[in-house]
Amino acid sequence: MRGFDSIERIGVVGAGTMGGGIAQVCAQQGYDVVVRDIEQEYLDRGFSNIEDSLDRLVNSERLTREAADAARERLTGTTDLADLVDCDLVVEAALEDMAVKQDVFADLDDVVDEDVVLATNTSTLSITTIASATDRPEGVVGLHFMNPVPVMKGVEVVVGERTAAEAVSLAHEFAEALGKETWESDDKPGFVSNRILMPWINEGVRAFDEGVATKEDIDRGMRLGTNVPMGPLELADHIGLDICLDATQTLHEELGDRYKPAYLLARKVDAGDLGKKTGRGFYDYE
Repeated sequence: MRGFDSIERIGVVGAGTMGGGIAQVCAQQGYDVVVRDIEQEYLDRGFSNIEDSLDRLVNSERLTREAADAARERLTGTTDLADLVDCDLVVEAALEDMAVKQDVFADLDDVVDEDVVLATNTSTLSITTIASATDRPEGVVGLHFMNPVPVMKGVEVVVGERTAAEAVSLAHEFAEALGKETWESDDKPGFVSNRILMPWINEGVRAFDEGVATKEDIDRGMRLGTNVPMGPLELADHIGLDICLDATQTLHEELGDRYKPAYLLARKVDAGDLGKKTGRGFYDYE
C-alpha cells in the first residue's frame, strides 16, 4: 500500500459541490488533480464553480492571484475513468447512492494500481459495504469532508471493517496536508458528524412545523444559545434539503424511529425547494 510520501497525483470522482471543493483544496496544496465526471457539462459546471471559489479567495485576500492561477493549472477534467490510472490516491465524491458508489469502486479497482488507497466522501453510507465491491477492502477508507470544503477545517476519517491501519494513517496525514483537522469514526450509520447533526436539523424543522417559534428565532436561538455559526434551518438550506432528507432516511432505516424525517422536510423536497441551490428552502435566496 502506497504511503503518504508517495502521493503526488490525486483522482477525484465527481465534479459536484463536494468533488469540486476537494479537487480545489488539493490543487491549492500543490497536488496534480484529475477530476472525472460522467458528462462534460457536469465537469464544465464544476470547474466554473472552482473558478468562482478561487476568485472569492483572491478577492478576500485569503489567496494570492499567483497561487490561484497555479491551482488552476494543476486541475484536469475527464469523462473517462481510465484517465485516473496514474493517480496515487483517489477520492470518490459521487452521488450518495450505494449502488452508484459500488459501481464506481468496482471500476476503480480495475483501473488504478492495487496499492492505491481508494477513499469515499460518503456522509452516511457504510464503508464496509462500499469496499466489498473491490478486491482491496483493506485499502478503502472514509474521507468525509465538510461543506464547503475550501472553508471548513474538519475531515472525518471512517474505518471500515477491513480497512488497514496504513490506509487510516494515510487518510489522516493527507487531510492534514490539506490544512484540515481530523477525527476518526467507526463504520456506524452517520458516523460522528451526521449521526448527531442530522437529528439536530430534523428537530429544528419539527419545531418550526409545530409552531414552537419562527424560523428566524429557531436559528437565532441556536446561534446565540450554542455558539454555532448557523441555526438548523439555515444550515439545512446551505447543505441542501434533499441531501438532509437522504441522510436522515438512511439513519431512519438503520437506527429506527428516533431518526424519522420531519414531515415538513420531506414536503419541501417534494416541492423542489431544496435550499440555497434552488433559490428557496426555508428561506428565499433570489
